[in-house]
Amino acid sequence: MVLGKVKSLTISFDCLNDSNVPVYSSGDTVSGRVSLEVTGDIKVKSLKIHARGHAKVRWTESRNAGSNTAYTQNYTEEVEYFNHKDILIGHERDDDNSEEGLHTIHSGRHEYAFSFELPQTPLATSFEGRHGSVRYWVKAELHRPWFLPVKLKKEFTVFEHIDINTPSLLSPQAGTKEKTLCCWFCTSGPISLSAKIERKGYTPGESIQIFAEIENCSSRVVVPKAAIYQTQAFYAKGKMKEVKQLIANLRGESLSSGKTETWNGKQLKIPPVSPSILDCSIIRVEYSLMVYVDIPGAMDLFLNLPLVIGTIPLHPFGSRTSSVSSQCSMNMNWLGLTLPERPEAPPSYAEVVTEEQRQSSLAPLGACDDFERALPGPLFAYIQEFRFLPPPLYSEIDPNPDQPTDDRPSCPSR
Repeated sequence: MVLGKVKSLTISFDCLNDSNVPVYSSGDTVSGRVSLEVTGDIKVKSLKIHARGHAKVRWTESRNAGSNTAYTQNYTEEVEYFNHKDILIGHERDDDNSEEGLHTIHSGRHEYAFSFELPQTPLATSFEGRHGSVRYWVKAELHRPWFLPVKLKKEFTVFEHIDINTPSLLSPQAGTKEKTLCCWFCTSGPISLSAKIERKGYTPGESIQIFAEIENCSSRVVVPKAAIYQTQAFYAKGKMKEVKQLIANLRGESLSSGKTETWNGKQLKIPPVSPSILDCSIIRVEYSLMVYVDIPGAMDLFLNLPLVIGTIPLHPFGSRTSSVSSQCSMNMNWLGLTLPERPEAPPSYAEVVTEEQRQSSLAPLGACDDFERALPGPLFAYIQEFRFLPPPLYSEIDPNPDQPTDDRPSCPSR
């Protein structure tokens, strides 16, 4: 008897989205199929799957231990999020080559379904960094007697969602800095920088509107700039390794001495980047917007405004509310707009209701007869009269101010 051969072993996921990309979150059910294609009949001990999710960091540092010796220190750390195993065919033991308990798989293509649930606890978002990664995968293993196992691993993506529609991520970010240049015994005027963005949370593909004012009172020509940076931090054995990368940047116009430049919503687009990772104990991914002034021959003047890159974009209602309020606030701060000292009074009653309409409304209504009989005459007359009296004239002065009593202290003015 000639034994058949394994032609292919594949893994496919039942995707939850229209893009046909396996993307999941904590608490989701991961399901799919292991496809096995063979030419001829084969004997199989087992077909297993092993699903795992973990974060891992690793880097090395060289250290000197004297004049002639040196050694390398390895830093590694790992966090496991889940570890799931399942047997699709056969039994657990694969270490023997006995013919007992074998399963025959006939020639052709066969599919075996698998399913497991991700933990309900928060998971770190899938990530590939300089000194570490967060990975999730499913591995299939086919064991046969007298053959090496056939193995295949396929990764899937996990997003720990960050909703930017939260008060902390919708709050504006702002700052102000100033720098005075000195050259030997000469001191030039200061360079000042003020910058503001309408919120802290954004999603990839959005544009950050930057409101800034740069004033150059020095004797040098300076250039205002802005940039988005990603900071990767890796932790192991009480040590930390940090990597900072430029994501996007823009450049303003050169400013000569005595000039001022204002950015009224200058846009800087966020490219496709990984969301922020804030809940992993060994890997953190953070973002910041740096608005700075490039000063030749001196250290730059810069402002760092923290950012959070999320996965759930701004809701339309939240977008309108935050955009309008933020825009109004920024316009008043940066463009010097002020509200009028006194609000405009509303129209008088006579301008809205004519005398003819008022008289007609005083006519007795048949529907109110029963109500009129049920009430005492003077009380009903008072209600009727009060109902159709014009409202008092608009005034900024309260005609009946509250008078504090002796037994209760008055409230301070607000």
